[in-house]
Amino acid sequence: MPKRFLPYGRQSIDETDIKAVVDVLRSDWLTTGPTIDALEAEFAGIVGAEHAVACSNGTTALHLALAAEGVGPGDTCIVPAITFMATANAALYCGADVVFADVDPDTGLMTPDSLAAALERAGGRARAVLPVHLAGQCEAMDDLAAIAGRSGAVVVEDACHAVGSRWKGQRVGGCLHSRAACFSFHPVKTIAAGEGGMVTTNAPELARRLRQLRSHGIERDAARHQRRDDEPWWHEMQVLGWNYRLSDIQAALALSQLHRLDSFASRRTDLARAYDVALADAGIPVAPLARTPDCEPCLHLYPVRIDFDGIGQSRASVMSGLAEQGVGSQVHYIPVNQQPYYIARYGRQVLPGAQSYYQRTLSLPLYVDMLDEDPAHVVDALARVVSR
Repeated sequence: MPKRFLPYGRQSIDETDIKAVVDVLRSDWLTTGPTIDALEAEFAGIVGAEHAVACSNGTTALHLALAAEGVGPGDTCIVPAITFMATANAALYCGADVVFADVDPDTGLMTPDSLAAALERAGGRARAVLPVHLAGQCEAMDDLAAIAGRSGAVVVEDACHAVGSRWKGQRVGGCLHSRAACFSFHPVKTIAAGEGGMVTTNAPELARRLRQLRSHGIERDAARHQRRDDEPWWHEMQVLGWNYRLSDIQAALALSQLHRLDSFASRRTDLARAYDVALADAGIPVAPLARTPDCEPCLHLYPVRIDFDGIGQSRASVMSGLAEQGVGSQVHYIPVNQQPYYIARYGRQVLPGAQSYYQRTLSLPLYVDMLDEDPAHVVDALARVVSR
């Protein structure tokens, strides 16, 4: 194994981040304190949303958003087949069912046509539609929202890959065409908190329910319930909620990282461009992910498309060959409808776009602290592997 190994993704931590965490550790608040408020306010301002509600991770962000919208038993949610399984699982946590939409085989994204087909399979109506901004690329939100609206569905964006991405000039998370957008601060994402998540919305009542549900369903507002001004201890559990809170320790790291979002996005864009150039010059049967119109992605992943049958190698052998040269890789994702749990629940489904995308896709290293020459090095390594 080479001395220097490039993983497919990793966090970027500097001394400013470390100081921010240490400052919280030396403070009186380790959780549910002022750093949460500061992170929520700054995140909302950056993406252009009225409200931002921090939570423990991207999965709980999705669960909270659907639960706060009242999704429950008897409801159906439309989820693209190419995503991390948490997108679909969040609907099931609420007691709803999932209908999987097919995707464009070259982008992995749900399309207006595939959404319409999924809605038809759902009987023409759904409670929620969950577009996924895969790898940081944006869905066609205006078209999807129009189709969802005609079916009576709310739109909840799974933007866990898309911190820093823009669509038609607007940062993802502004919720111009959705009720809510959900984000992840996992270490391999653009912003790291260790674990962490965020839900943005422009609906004040939805934001109130999100905050209620993330903290056991407890209300402390004297104006709303029985608490009197001389009873500061008073609290009421109004609904069944969860402990989905983010700690101030994690929020401090996320907030410090958020201050560098523009530089992170610029660096990821430069690295992706270097990959594009290196692949174009390499003359190998490997193509970058097809790019979508109107989107300025802050790419969380750099997936490429490889005709493994055409090169006469399995994906596993290509990944092994890259690893021998110090290059990590990963697969994003196995179609969720092919997971054993979902097969047992809904039976086997044929979604050709998702299958084609999955069969050809491999994610190459992409993270902020890569060197300028690393994309060319990775492509050289890939060229040696696919040409052998």
